[in-house]
Amino acid sequence: MADIIVQEKELKSLVVKKLTEADVSEEHASVVADVLVHADSRGVSSHGVLRTEHYVRRMNEGGMNPNPEFKVEDRGKTAALFDGDNGMGHVITKKAMDKAIDLAKENGIGMVGIVNSSHCGALSYFAEQAAKEEVVSMVMTQTDSAVVPFGGSEPYFGTNPIAYGFPAKNNKPIILDMATSNVALGKVLHARETGKSIPDSWGVDTNGNPVTDPTLVKNLLPIGGPKGYGLALTVDVLSGILTGSAFGTNIASMYGDYNNYRRLGHVILTVDPGLFIEKDHFLENIDNMIDELHQLEPAEGFKSVMVPGEPEQLKEEERLNSGIPVPKSIYEYLTS
Repeated sequence: MADIIVQEKELKSLVVKKLTEADVSEEHASVVADVLVHADSRGVSSHGVLRTEHYVRRMNEGGMNPNPEFKVEDRGKTAALFDGDNGMGHVITKKAMDKAIDLAKENGIGMVGIVNSSHCGALSYFAEQAAKEEVVSMVMTQTDSAVVPFGGSEPYFGTNPIAYGFPAKNNKPIILDMATSNVALGKVLHARETGKSIPDSWGVDTNGNPVTDPTLVKNLLPIGGPKGYGLALTVDVLSGILTGSAFGTNIASMYGDYNNYRRLGHVILTVDPGLFIEKDHFLENIDNMIDELHQLEPAEGFKSVMVPGEPEQLKEEERLNSGIPVPKSIYEYLTS
């Protein structure tokens, strides 16, 4: 099924229209649209506008709060607990990141735990948000059980992504955003939507066997075997257990129980680059690192060595200029 090429402004307005029809405020709908189109423009369609229909359904069935009242409790000078009142996770996490950035600028370091949230979209958005303010960041979120642990035959942790952002002086920031599974579940969903096959390292069927048909995927595999499994556990401890949220198989499913709040936990850590050295020295050295990596001789089959997030940044430049491809079925939903 062919994609429809849509300009950024139109795509955002279509998402806002759908969300406001579900009683989301225009302010909050605009933030969500910004996060979703950010993902699509970077080629991370798994976290893009294809999620809109799901959010609308959950909102309409009572599984998200269209009019949340956020609460922020300071926990000492460098930390805060942000209660999202079960609103849209994108808005919650953006506002919590604002708080974390302020804490880092004021005290050198900031940590914000987030409770009573929902799916917040691509973490790269929030890492980039901090980088624009010349603040180093780490963002983590738990997700519902979908990944088979190393040595296990049934799922326990979710894809449990983690993102880091490192600002530079002249170059674009280094943004590492990765699931602790081989891929995010959204990539499997996107393959289903577009009718494409997938690598057999992405997921397994109900019997635990690797499959290339995305419609047969029941659970995902951890990245790097025991290493991804360990990272998934770490993310769930920090975003779930540490914040007092659910964890493991107790986390409410994204695709089910649409009338119940998910009450997800996220955690943000921010650091002022000038905490230990002069800030400009840090920013310049990030530039130096990027430049030195670019100067390395590429391996056969590669044009150059790139830093994490750079392929997505190049894709974003291209798509913001020429338009963003959207699966026909998704475009038809957004325009309906």
